[in-house]
Amino acid sequence: MNTLDRQQALAQLTAPGQPYALEERVIAGRRVKVFVNAPATLRALYEANATDATFLVYEDTRLTFAAALAEAARIAHLLVHDYGIGKGDRIAISMRNYPEWVTAFTAITSIGAIAVAMNALWQSEELEYGLADSGARVLFADQERLDRIAQCAAPPAASVIAVRPTRPLSGAVALADLLAGIGAVSMPAADVAPDDPATIFYTSGSTGHPKGVVSTHRNILSALMSWELDAQAGALITGATPQPPAGQPATLLGVPLFHVTGSHAVYLQCYRAQRKLVAMYKWDPEYAAELIERERITSVTAPAAMTGDLVRVARETRRDLSSLVTVGGGGAPRAPEQVRQIGASFGTALPNTGWGMTETNGIGTGIGGVDYLEHPASSGRCSAVLELRVVDETGRTLPAGERGELLVRGTSLFQGYWNRPEVNAEVFVDGWFRTGDVAYLDDEGYLYIVDRIKDLIIRGGENIGCGQVEAALLLHPDVREAAVYAVPDERLGEEVGATIYGNPDLDAERVREFLTGHLARFEIPRYIRITHEPLPRTASGKILKRELRDLAVRELQQTG
Repeated sequence: MNTLDRQQALAQLTAPGQPYALEERVIAGRRVKVFVNAPATLRALYEANATDATFLVYEDTRLTFAAALAEAARIAHLLVHDYGIGKGDRIAISMRNYPEWVTAFTAITSIGAIAVAMNALWQSEELEYGLADSGARVLFADQERLDRIAQCAAPPAASVIAVRPTRPLSGAVALADLLAGIGAVSMPAADVAPDDPATIFYTSGSTGHPKGVVSTHRNILSALMSWELDAQAGALITGATPQPPAGQPATLLGVPLFHVTGSHAVYLQCYRAQRKLVAMYKWDPEYAAELIERERITSVTAPAAMTGDLVRVARETRRDLSSLVTVGGGGAPRAPEQVRQIGASFGTALPNTGWGMTETNGIGTGIGGVDYLEHPASSGRCSAVLELRVVDETGRTLPAGERGELLVRGTSLFQGYWNRPEVNAEVFVDGWFRTGDVAYLDDEGYLYIVDRIKDLIIRGGENIGCGQVEAALLLHPDVREAAVYAVPDERLGEEVGATIYGNPDLDAERVREFLTGHLARFEIPRYIRITHEPLPRTASGKILKRELRDLAVRELQQTG
């Protein structure tokens, strides 16, 4: 019987001479653990895996890994020779999950430029801000984004390259036209080092303008290798020899590529695994089930709302979803009940999830399979290349079980926010990054995210975690989605408010009665709004709580 625990498994797999060997080095003034055998750069990752296996599927388009790299080389040639792009220049991408997103990203990061992954849901003012803030020299944009750019107060300083335009262009040139005169070419030579910046991903902050998260090639590749290492450790612990699927492994891209879940956990992980990437224009659970059946998808990684949709479709449809092996989480935590539903709804598929941030390039903690089913409220245990600690307001490290702010440091941690030295000074403490998450670690090292610090409700001196109340609401059989937030109260300072989406016969009073068996009386929402439409979310799957809270407060003010 195999008796290895996780620490022993990691020690064995990361020992000198092993494929996932780790050694300590000082990078940018920080002592970190480095994968000795990791590709040096993203370009090295692409080139080492440029095979004839199917890589990218989008509607009628099917590209092999080699063909996608060849197309990226043509785009890189265009950028270098026609636009004069060099090392460190910022190139923005703002579009749906088209194949051109992937080939443009590949080209940009292969020539030492910095890919600026812009939120495709941004409106004109936000696009204008992101382009100006990043100093992008070129923008790749599809028709929806072109239409928004046309509404900007001033034309962008960046040269605009149109991807799949459907109307006559003004101030932009179609990518297809630009590439028409470029045949098969080699990727332009470039001096790219592991610790050069590779990407800027903008975070969707709750206040003020979004902040640009700057990550290096090493930061990103460390995250990719860490996910692989965790999978190997899991197999070693259980003693199970992973059985390869009958055909090529395949993953569904239903989340946007401008979020690290889509770009890192789904897209970039395909290279070394030689995994087929099946992209969707937008999320549609019924169409997702059709694609899973047709393309024999083996894994799906998506936020809780989307995997919840798949659970529903799995129960209602006759589609064959038996090819699924894993249903992963990302972007937003799952309610424990959904974890159990995934385990019961997909035959052989098991759930997994983790905690991570744009700032950590998606990694942090991970948990899956039986371990996840046994600890459904946990986000798992720490990556081998990161460290976690929980501190109080004074910075004192708290013992197991006590709640405080979660801090993280390590190899995948970003370099800092673009053009925000004052914010960097606030969020970095002796190399540790302040996450803004309220959390605790148990005696075995399992992480439990309780809430965002700014989301805590302080009701008459009692701290109430929104996440805990939401989890209790989601246990109700008629509640599909829930958002909990603070509502101003003259006597108590704040009261608990909630907006819930569910079945048409939901009744607020009966919901409160149900909660009495799951929450303390002071934690039960005093104000409950019921909607029959799905709750509004960001592209990364997080519920727009501020929008819901503001609506609730306005309604309360109107009713007196």
